[in-house]
Order: sequence, then structure tokens, then C-alpha cells
Amino acid sequence: MTIGHVKRKLTAIFSADVAGYSRLMEEDELATVETLTLHRQTMGKLIRQYRGRVVDSTGDNLLAEFASVVDAVQCAVEVQKVLSAKNEPYPENRRMHFRIGINLGDVIEEGDHIYGDGVNISARLEGLAEVGGICISGSAHEQIKNKLALGYEYMGEHNVKNIAEPLKVYRVPMGPKAGTSKGSKEKKVILKRWQKAAIPIVAVLVIAAAGLAVWKFFSPPASPPTKVPSETPHVSKLPEKPSIAVLPFTNMSGDPEQDYFSDGITEDIITDLSKVSGLFVIASNSSFSYKGKQVNIQDVAKDLGVRYVIEGSVRRSGNRLRITAQLIDAETGDHLWAERYDRETKDMFSVQDQVTQNVVSELAVTLKASEAERLYRKHTENIEAYDLYIRIMRECFPPKKECYAQAIESCMGIIELDPKFGGGYQLLSYFLSAGVRFGLSTSPREDVEKAVELAQQAVSIDDTFALSYISLASAYLMKRQHEDALAAASEAVRIEPGGYNSNMWLGYYLHWMGRGDEAVQAVKKAQKLNPKYLNDRVPWILDFMGFACFTAGRYEESIAAWKQVLDRFGPLLLREAFLTASYAELGRDDEAKEMAQQLLKRHPNFSVSSWKYARTYKNPEDTERLLNALREAGLK
Repeated sequence: MTIGHVKRKLTAIFSADVAGYSRLMEEDELATVETLTLHRQTMGKLIRQYRGRVVDSTGDNLLAEFASVVDAVQCAVEVQKVLSAKNEPYPENRRMHFRIGINLGDVIEEGDHIYGDGVNISARLEGLAEVGGICISGSAHEQIKNKLALGYEYMGEHNVKNIAEPLKVYRVPMGPKAGTSKGSKEKKVILKRWQKAAIPIVAVLVIAAAGLAVWKFFSPPASPPTKVPSETPHVSKLPEKPSIAVLPFTNMSGDPEQDYFSDGITEDIITDLSKVSGLFVIASNSSFSYKGKQVNIQDVAKDLGVRYVIEGSVRRSGNRLRITAQLIDAETGDHLWAERYDRETKDMFSVQDQVTQNVVSELAVTLKASEAERLYRKHTENIEAYDLYIRIMRECFPPKKECYAQAIESCMGIIELDPKFGGGYQLLSYFLSAGVRFGLSTSPREDVEKAVELAQQAVSIDDTFALSYISLASAYLMKRQHEDALAAASEAVRIEPGGYNSNMWLGYYLHWMGRGDEAVQAVKKAQKLNPKYLNDRVPWILDFMGFACFTAGRYEESIAAWKQVLDRFGPLLLREAFLTASYAELGRDDEAKEMAQQLLKRHPNFSVSSWKYARTYKNPEDTERLLNALREAGLK
């Protein structure tokens, strides 16, 4: 085919693949191939009925095209309904579910095949769809929003591999929705649906913490500073999504040493809620500022900018455990849901299933399939491993010289207690890479390699544990594998879309990729999730905003961030260097030179040419922009 004979056309592209295909094949190849063949025959028949054409079907993928987007979407909805019914006779672990992506785009046609970005986009949309679900592009949505009353759910813009511009993505529910999908009416329908769902969803998730060993190691709770800076953000307008804050559960054990356990349960609840894309969840960094205080729920909600507040208590005595929890509508003061659970400590991980089954049955709660899978996944059932995990994070975070060796040994202890708990490998990976970064490692090269290996092992054991991907991203960056680091961080956000740490660290890796504006957006989202970020006991959110704004060329904002972090946490070479460079880029020469002199007083051996930190950037031009700005300030 020569350039002069390229044939292009606008078409609706339908791409489908099997969710969990590798697992199905590993368990039973012959049965999987047989089921796939039957399902493909069903799909092919439906595609023809809706005036489409199967283009290709390799591996577990099926590619089709339609002249009409309406036909393509109607066919996709029918496919998912029919295949869902055909799955019923199969055992749960042998059911074959497809994800479908639909795009309206320009393609190159060669014989019976089609190529180009239009096809690639449909494949990326398919990857964003939930199990048994459908995602469509913005271009497809424009064509059908007034023609098919399906109540589309806008999922925002997504950056996907090998596509230059972010994609507008819409989810297509599996049935007709009341009302219209036009403009603001569509938003009201979606908002109303989530408001109705907020109470049962939270009811399901509150007790999930008792059975899910997740501990957010990047921001463990701490008592608030005695002096709160006046710049602390105040959120007054409620988000469109149902908004929730989880106050630290009270330790009723009578032993202050058990605080780490009740704090861990609170963290688990926040982590679980953050996995639900339709909820806005305040980070523990902010909610823990109320720990140990007598509070008025309405005041807390107003201060944090949420409608719903969860509070509770934990009593651990011998081998017995009592957990209480209640959900409060701060707008009305009503207690919407409350429950108390008495269990043996060894049975704490069974609480989740018992509670969720009852609540889902009584309240007819519906969650996205992909979210339900992540929520109800037990990361470990070993109480000792869970206990040791959260103890390490309480006692040695951030990594410190005096406890670093003990932390490494304790991580190995977690793995020994439960080799199938990804958290042990994830945590050990983090400490090894952080040890190199903070100068605690005695064998940096070997530790970085081991950190990558351990994080990969953590992901292979449990691919629903967001922290494993954050540790993997950290290790990849140490090896200057920027694309891999960003991909891992993006996966953490996919698992935990409302997670404070996931979004904050995504901004960090975007910055080193040179994608400054995207980095700023990610960090700002994290700040919204943690409105009291100025009170954090670690400076990362401010450091990352300084980095992101500099990379984006937003030097005034970069200066503001660096001034805040310097005032709050004091001088550090990287802070002084980036602030100096920001002044220089704005032509504020006197301030740049003054800052450069302060830097040299504290770091007399500093050299622009040998400063390795600047070379963390993927693109040499970003490194040179930073170093040239330092030279303009008089540094050599």
C-alpha cells in the first residue's frame, strides 16, 4: 500500500477483551478456549444483527466496526446482557466477562483490516472499562447522548499510552436510566443517584476495614501541631460527589500502646472508601487532626468540606475485639447507620463478608464490578503479619538511621509470617529504595535492584494493593526508568482514584517526566483531599507542588510553595536550589543571588555541574533549564 492509495474513513470502532484471561487460561486452558469460542460466536451474531462487522479476533480480543455509533453502543449493551445470562450456569471462578471500549474515529482501511489512532483509542477505552462494562470516548458520546437514554457517567479525562491528548471517557450503564442525559440534567441525575447510594455504600465499607490489611505508609497519623498556620485551607463548598470524612476511631482498650491498632483500622476504612470513584474522601492527614479532641460533628464537616462523617471505637482485650461505627449526616445531624461487632481477634477478617452480605441484601447496594473486586479482596488473613505491618509504619516512618536496620528485619518477618501478603514485599521494597534515597543504604546499587524485584513480586501476589505500585514507581525512578515509574503510579490511582497519596505521588512522577501542568493538577487534587495539608508532619505535598510548578514554568506559584515549605520545615538543599532557580527564571536577580548565597553558606561544597538530583529529569532540556537558572544566580 503506497501513501497515495491510503484509504481513510470515519467509523465506530468496537474493541472487547476478556477480564482475567491469563488466570482463566492458567487454571484450565481447554475450558477457557471452549468458553471463549462460544462467547465469540454469540458476539459475532449480535454484531451482525446490529449491522456491524467483525474485523479481527486474536487472543482474547475482538475488534469490530459499525457505520453508526448508535448501533455500536446498542450492540455492546446487548452483548453484555446476553453474556451475563450465558455465564450463569458456570461456577463463579469460571465465568468469562468482557470489557468493551467504543470510539468514533478516523481509521486507515486496508482490505478487511483497519488501523490508526481510532483503533488504538478504542483499545485504551476497553482497558478503562470495568469487568462486564462499557466505556466510550467523548466523540462517541457526542453522537449518542441525545439518541440513547442510558444515563452516561462522565469519568473525566485520562492519559493513555501512545495517545498524545487526554481522552474524555464515559461509562455506559447496563440499562436505561430515568430522565435525560442532556447537559446539567444529566449531572443532576448522576448526582442524585450517588446521593441515594452514599449511605449504603458507606455502610458497606465502614466495617470492611476490620478485614482488610491496608496501611497507608506514606502518611501515618500523627498528633496535630499545637500551632495551626493561618494559611490552612478552608473548604466551604461541598463537592458534587457524596463527601465523607472518617474521624480516628477511639482506642477503648485502656492501653495507649494499642493506639496504632485503632489508627490502622481507621486508615483501612479511608483506603477502602478512596477506591470508590463516586465518593470524595478526606485524607487521614486531615481527619487525624481531630484525634483525642471533643468535637462537634457539624463543625468538623464544615471545616473539612464534607456532608457525612464516620466515627467509631475499637476495644482490643486479649483475644477479643469490639468495633463500633456510625455514619452521621452532618447537614441534618441524623445518625444514619450504626453497628457494634464483637469478635475474636483471629476472626476480624471475616467481619467484612458477614456485614457486606447483609447490608447489600437489605439495601440493594450496587457497586462497580471492578470496585467491588478491589474492596472485598483480603490482602492477608494473618493477624500477626497485619499487626507487625502497621507497627513498623508507626515506629519507623519516614525511615530513620536509628531504626532502619530493625525495619528491614521486621519486613522480612512479615514475609515469613505470611508469604502471600503482598504488603511485606511492598514495605521491604519501599525501605530499600528509600534507604538509597536518604543515604541509609550501604549497598545502593544492589538495594535498588532488590527493591524493583520485591515490588514486582508484591504486585504479582496482589494486584489490587495500591501501595505496591507506589513502591514499584519509587524503585523504577531510582533506576531512571521514568515511563515504568509513571505507569506504576498511574495504576495506583486507578486502584485508588480518591487516594491522597496515590494522587500526590502521581504528580511527583509526572514532574520528573517533564509534564509539569499535569503534575500540578495531580498535586492540587491531593491538596483538596487533604485540606489541612499545611499541618502535615512531612513536607512532601508542598515540596511536590514546588517541583511541579517549576517544571510547568509557573514560577510565582513555585516560589509560593517553596516559601511555605521553608517556613514550615526549614532549609534543605533541593528547596533552596529550586527557589533560587525560580527567582532567576522570573528575572528577579537580586532575590536569586541572595538565595544562592544562603545556599552556599549551608552547602559550601555545592556544585551545579555535579548536582545529581537535577539529573532525575527524564528530558535533558529540563535538567539544563534548572541548572542554567542556578548559573544565572551566580552558582558554579
